[in-house]
Amino acid sequence: MTSLKRIGRRNTGEPYFGKHAANRFDDPDRRFGACYCGLQLDTAIAESVLHDELPEKGQFRIQQEEIAARYLVTFAAGNHEGVLRLADLTGQHLKRIGGNNSLSAEYPYDVTQQWAAAVHAHPAHVDGFLFVSKQLNDKRAAVLFDRAQNKLGAPSYTPLLGVRGLTQANNRLGIVIVQ
Repeated sequence: MTSLKRIGRRNTGEPYFGKHAANRFDDPDRRFGACYCGLQLDTAIAESVLHDELPEKGQFRIQQEEIAARYLVTFAAGNHEGVLRLADLTGQHLKRIGGNNSLSAEYPYDVTQQWAAAVHAHPAHVDGFLFVSKQLNDKRAAVLFDRAQNKLGAPSYTPLLGVRGLTQANNRLGIVIVQ
């Protein structure tokens, strides 16, 4: 089983590999799809629920219906027992290939999308890569290329309000759920 976590608004259609060329590591030419995941619950929440939110006095006030409308998506192991081959575009690995952490924060996405296209085209044919989360810069996240789809087995959907560890994640992130 993979340990990747996604927060989605639907309980069908995962994994979702977008080809919109609108997100950080999407293919600028729309030839391959990209699926964004967190390695921990906190990261998945920060990269989705909190993505465009601004804190007020150190807290994020999130409407309960925003949380109730979302699901935690995890995946069973697919082909190759779900073992993903991911390039590591963090720390010294990123530095040694000429990059820096602007990869995780740069906007607009022209350069970051070119990085994704270059990794996708590399002869190693990795399934995606790890990067530093823009939302939680002490955590890593992953982007998967659509060629990894068969390594992800059946998705499991848990309503976000019922996820074990949500209260602790909310506390760490400063999320206050309001009616």
